[in-house]
Amino acid sequence: MFNKITIIGNLGTDPEMRYMPSGDAVTSFSVATNRRYRTRDGENRDETEWFRVNAWGRLAETTNQYLEKGSLVYVEGRLSSRSWVGQDGQTRFSNEIRAQELKFLPRAGQSSGGGGYPGDGPPVDDDADDLPW
Repeated sequence: MFNKITIIGNLGTDPEMRYMPSGDAVTSFSVATNRRYRTRDGENRDETEWFRVNAWGRLAETTNQYLEKGSLVYVEGRLSSRSWVGQDGQTRFSNEIRAQELKFLPRAGQSSGGGGYPGDGPPVDDDADDLPW
């Protein structure tokens, strides 16, 4: 079986890092993806989809260090969906991604050459032994 998702979007929150009882680092943050389309009536519409992303280990530490609310990021990983009933009795849904690879992308108006922004380097992979910076 195969479960893989790839998204590109902006962080909606600053990353939050914590440590599990086992000592493993985990960083969580939300990412918004946007889609603009035209209806049959010719009306432009915007659609935003939110994902909760969890990065583990060295990937969690790097993510926490370099990303902030508004950062543009490429995320590749495993998708899991869950639902729960909120205090108001309504059923809520969440799309969560366990990140396996992240690439920090340049912000709008920023060239990909120079500047020291982590997007200038190769993607960060949670299986990597050595980070490029």
